[in-house]
Amino acid sequence: MCFARRSWVIFALWIVFAGSRAGAHQANDSWLSFSLTNNAIAGQWDISVSDLDTALGLDDNDDGTVSEEELQAHQEAIIGFVLPHLQVKADGVPQKIKVTGHRLQSHLNGVYVGLTLAIGDVENSEPDKEPRLVPSDGTRRARSDAPHLEPQTLEVACDLFYDLNPKFLNRVSVEADGQQRTMNLTTEAPSQFFDFSKPKLGHQFLVFAREGVWHIWSGFDHILFLLALLLPSVLRREQNAWQPVGEFRKALVNVLKVVTAFTVAHSITLSLATLGVVQLPSRLTESAIAASVVVAAANNVFPMFTRREWMVAFGFGLVHGFGFASGLSDMGITRQNLAVTVMGFNLGVEAGQLAIVSVFLPVAYGLRGSWIYPRIVLAGGSSGIVLIAAVWLVERALILS
Repeated sequence: MCFARRSWVIFALWIVFAGSRAGAHQANDSWLSFSLTNNAIAGQWDISVSDLDTALGLDDNDDGTVSEEELQAHQEAIIGFVLPHLQVKADGVPQKIKVTGHRLQSHLNGVYVGLTLAIGDVENSEPDKEPRLVPSDGTRRARSDAPHLEPQTLEVACDLFYDLNPKFLNRVSVEADGQQRTMNLTTEAPSQFFDFSKPKLGHQFLVFAREGVWHIWSGFDHILFLLALLLPSVLRREQNAWQPVGEFRKALVNVLKVVTAFTVAHSITLSLATLGVVQLPSRLTESAIAASVVVAAANNVFPMFTRREWMVAFGFGLVHGFGFASGLSDMGITRQNLAVTVMGFNLGVEAGQLAIVSVFLPVAYGLRGSWIYPRIVLAGGSSGIVLIAAVWLVERALILS
């Protein structure tokens, strides 16, 4: 095997290994949602079973899977472990927090334990009768009958798992008076302040724009799809061979066509899915996204679409828009100020994409004339992407974990 071919094979295998590790990682986040309605504060806290297993050792029989029975057996330990890490203040007054119910929540990246929270005067709330961990239909619900005057401000502090994983995110969503606010709690900023005294559309726009950037950067499948489309942008196909483009302007035009087509397409389906006009099952959407990555990367090794790549980007962008909509819906948005929410999130996604393009394009253009680029970067990188996405496709289509 010649050195060039051996090099790109090693490169492809390295990408597969890195991608498999990324695909097998724990959830690394929890979801806190609060609703300030009817003179009460209702809450729900979704925490990944895999993260809880790492901290508490829930897999008693060491079979690699945490069963519903094992979760039920450890429910007191789970509650006793997580509650001390959460503090809530309403209008500056510390609130009592009590777990009043348990549910198993099915999320895209795994199974979560959903804890229903009573916030406020929990001493007067009706206690659970033998709370059980039961399967859920996947929808998020937060109910509480604890009496409380509806506050104007809410401060949430949470440092769950920060001692085990400094990059862990506790995501917080608060809804009041038709307004929706979402923020991330990190090791650097473990508390956030929510003020609902006045509508702040600008703040909501910035929050969802930031979430859009984070969604594209944390979405490994979206990133690989974008890279698969960008890899041949500094080359042209002539006589069944890849040749470097002569001018940076031509490479930039190719990239702009692809990115613009992808942007327009996923903006359409993101808006339609968020408005509820078109809905697709998550299993179908995620499988189709994985398939799009396979096709886009395979096209770089065995060219099928050598002209008008922007049309390919547009077609697959329609599919990815449903994936973006899934990420947006996980944040618990409401129809009020929906246009601001969707616009902010979508522009955040575009900013995240442009950041990737701004780093990739100059480097790729500089390497385009070297044998390294077509043989190792293009062929090897695309082969690795095909293998990773093929594994995703099988996992998502067959619901394997």
